[in-house]
Amino acid sequence: MVNAFVSGLQRLRAETALEQLLLEQDRTARREVGNGRTEEIPATELRVGDVVQVGSGDLVAADARLLEAEDLEVDESGLTGESLSVGKSVAATPGAVVADRTCMLFDGTTVVAGTGRAVVVAVGQSTQAGRATRAAGGAAPPAGVQARLAELTSAVLPLTLAGGGAVTLLGVLWGRPLREAVAAGVAIAVAAVPEGLPLVATVAQQAAARRLSGRGAVVRSARVLEALGRVDTVCFDKTGTLTENRLRVARLVPLGSGSGDEGTDDDQLRLAAAGMGDGDGEAHETDRAVLDAAGDAHDGPPDASLPFAAGRGFSAGVRNGRLVVKGAPEVVARRCADAPDLRERIQELAAEGLRVLAVADRAVDGVPDDLDEAARGLTLRGLVGLADTLRESSVRAVEQLRAAGVRVVVATGDHPETAAAIAAQAGIPDADRVVTGTQLARASESERARLVADHAVFARLSPEQKVLLVGALRRAGATLAMTGDGVNDAAAIRLADVGVGVEGAESPAARTAADLVLTDSDLTRLVDAIAEGRAMWSRVRDAVSILVGGNAGEVAFTVLGTAVGGRAPVGTRQLLLVNLLTDMFPALAVAVAAPRSANGTGDDDGPLAGHPLAAVLLAGPHSGFTREVRRMVLVRGAATASGATAAWVAGRVTGPLFRGRASTMGLAALIATQLVQTAWSGRHSPLVLGTVAGSFAVLLGIVQTPGLSRFFGCTPLDPVSWAVVLGCAVAGAAGAEVVPGLVARWRSAGTPAG
Repeated sequence: MVNAFVSGLQRLRAETALEQLLLEQDRTARREVGNGRTEEIPATELRVGDVVQVGSGDLVAADARLLEAEDLEVDESGLTGESLSVGKSVAATPGAVVADRTCMLFDGTTVVAGTGRAVVVAVGQSTQAGRATRAAGGAAPPAGVQARLAELTSAVLPLTLAGGGAVTLLGVLWGRPLREAVAAGVAIAVAAVPEGLPLVATVAQQAAARRLSGRGAVVRSARVLEALGRVDTVCFDKTGTLTENRLRVARLVPLGSGSGDEGTDDDQLRLAAAGMGDGDGEAHETDRAVLDAAGDAHDGPPDASLPFAAGRGFSAGVRNGRLVVKGAPEVVARRCADAPDLRERIQELAAEGLRVLAVADRAVDGVPDDLDEAARGLTLRGLVGLADTLRESSVRAVEQLRAAGVRVVVATGDHPETAAAIAAQAGIPDADRVVTGTQLARASESERARLVADHAVFARLSPEQKVLLVGALRRAGATLAMTGDGVNDAAAIRLADVGVGVEGAESPAARTAADLVLTDSDLTRLVDAIAEGRAMWSRVRDAVSILVGGNAGEVAFTVLGTAVGGRAPVGTRQLLLVNLLTDMFPALAVAVAAPRSANGTGDDDGPLAGHPLAAVLLAGPHSGFTREVRRMVLVRGAATASGATAAWVAGRVTGPLFRGRASTMGLAALIATQLVQTAWSGRHSPLVLGTVAGSFAVLLGIVQTPGLSRFFGCTPLDPVSWAVVLGCAVAGAAGAEVVPGLVARWRSAGTPAG
């Protein structure tokens, strides 16, 4: 019941924290009702065959085929990964991939310029966005820590039953009454069941999730924290995740006027911004980017202006007797006198992932009546390179992930050249080797395995091809975290071992499908999450070894005592007391303890320098949970049994003088040996040390208080007996630390060279 309550509480807290992130605004659409009139209706009321009108700033509410388009541009980054707005036209595009269907409007995309009319062809789950969401819902989440604990439990249960059977059999062989022998066997079998396992796992994940929520990462599914500890590959979406999904001026290329005076960067920006207004919400995205870069160099609105239009290919403005034109290089060059051949230079800039604009001007008398006609005989002044730039945290996050032993992959629907350029800027190795979605889809299973192993950049991927990539990476053995912010990422996010949604203004489908949501744009939050997952893995491992290893020691001690003395050295109530003092509270303290900050990690000058969990990250991804726990259980069980047996034997030597002393000393040493081991493993945590001290104080009080001592079948001990108990406990715990190291060194020394 406690386990169910804690699990439900964690789920409720996570869902509450996500509520604001997952809210969808009510969308509306302008539907034609005849005679040129329109009505505004909720998007949910749209039906196939309705004709809708769209304009700048509108959020498209359905998939629709264009009937009319005037200078129409649409931001489709959330659906296709294309970082630049897409120009739309009525001309059909049969057989084209989604990113190239310029005659279509898609649900969830945003109109950034122009106007259009379109007929609705798909709504709801039938849209391209709906298909991606449907694919996300159909993928089963991978198993978490509970599955690994189930594996461990299935391995422990036969040993538990065997221990109980051995105690019963030994009691019968010693001539004890059958009922007494069976009761002792049942008691040890029940006491040896690690009933705290599910609770330990739950509270460890809840504590880690609570810490992460304070650092801008909301855990939607607590089970994913264990998977975070095993992550060895992170796949980033590009647009809106690695990048800001916002155009900025990245390069200025002066071309001069032939006089040798090419001007400064400020001169070029002032000229490029001269023909524009103030960059309000109606301005074209390229205009806003230039104005942002110009800053104080912009002198305010022009005397007259002609806004950018996709069909025209340029914008123009007049200021102080000069006509300034800015637009597509091939369009502007045709309107210039003696313009140089720019094709090679433009190709170089495009290979860097830049969108290129040309800037030209000429002197005019007054303000021409027709700026379109006046924009001829120009002089080319320079090129402006625009790019969807990296987030400030992207390079740092990639560096830290690689230092932590995590492979970084980029998956995007954008152009290969743009994807390669952004990946190179982010510091991803071999960024120039790009695989397209078509190549990935056409490859055989073996070829696909080779492609995902040898390449780190995948471009022009549809949502279905992203799912294909995730599946190929997982089949290749990767424990994968998929990170994205758009509806085109949702299915891949759901299929990955860890789905990560990034805060953004686009469709919430990615965040809805995610296990972990980053609530701000700092990608190093993901590094923190991986570190917390690795630290949690270690804490659960330690807590489970406390539970199972201690119980194994109890079984071994009871079997040995029964074999020597004919009856179990500890009774049923005493076994329950052992579990109460050694299993529940100390194990929970280890599970929830905050990870220790690292100092002197050996990465003082590296990407992880200063990170509080650098040592955890440098240790690499965790694996082999069950194998490692089994080793620790054997060591802890042997130490516990040794300490308890030594104290019990010492008590039996003086048994005739002090009745009941041997059983009590064995019980006290059984508990104390486990507490000493727990204190050593959690020596850096005040919570663990305090819990151990409290448990020992309770043991001391029970044994030394006459009424309680009698209830638990104990005898108060004298100081010498307590000294023997503590000595045996410390010796047993020390053996658990020293002996495995000596065995490892002996094996290493005994291994022949080569």
